[in-house]
Amino acid sequence: MFLVGLTGGISSGKSTVSAMLRELGCPIIDADLVARRVVERDSAAYRRIVRHFGPEVLLESGEIDREKLGQIIFADAEKRRLLNSITHPEIHKAMLKQIVFYFLRGYRYVVLDVPLLFETRRLTQFLHHTVVVYCDPATQLSRLMQRNGLDQEQAEQRVAAQMPLNEKRGLAKHVIENSGGREDTHRQVLRLHTKLEDSMEFLLVRVVAMATAAGLGGALLYAAKLLAS
Repeated sequence: MFLVGLTGGISSGKSTVSAMLRELGCPIIDADLVARRVVERDSAAYRRIVRHFGPEVLLESGEIDREKLGQIIFADAEKRRLLNSITHPEIHKAMLKQIVFYFLRGYRYVVLDVPLLFETRRLTQFLHHTVVVYCDPATQLSRLMQRNGLDQEQAEQRVAAQMPLNEKRGLAKHVIENSGGREDTHRQVLRLHTKLEDSMEFLLVRVVAMATAAGLGGALLYAAKLLAS
């Protein structure tokens, strides 16, 4: 099995593309969903967030107020880095467990849906393909303002907190252009899906994994014989 990284920018349409791939039967590991789970009440990440950001980031239920926390970190780069240092290691551990699950089930590849894929760069070394969902800056800003009910200044602040889409576009192996209509985006997703399905890279990865496992097994057997002699 090989890994495909899917990313984009806020309101670029990454979630739309992820949903299309899921409908085509692609296994998706959504970093945003994982991030919600790792900060659930009484988790290690939850306790560290409350300790560093204070009880004011909590709802009456005791759960983390994601909107309030988002306002804090988008306005302060240092606090954003602090939050990332708390959550990212936990997110990556949880994602690794899901990757192993899909590997054992025999999937050819799995898609990692990661908003900050190129910002953190912690996962890129493990990816065989990277995909960025792109839209032009004006469309991105308009969609964000409409979706989140933000004024232009608030929307620009959130866009500025991320790596520019043009820069991500230059780093990705594949680009899904999402400035137009849904049908055009869907056609591009179908082409990408076909290319990934036809790829034989999963065979090489599986052979390497089996050879590694066999090598470790042989080494352990040799060690056991030495101890027994």
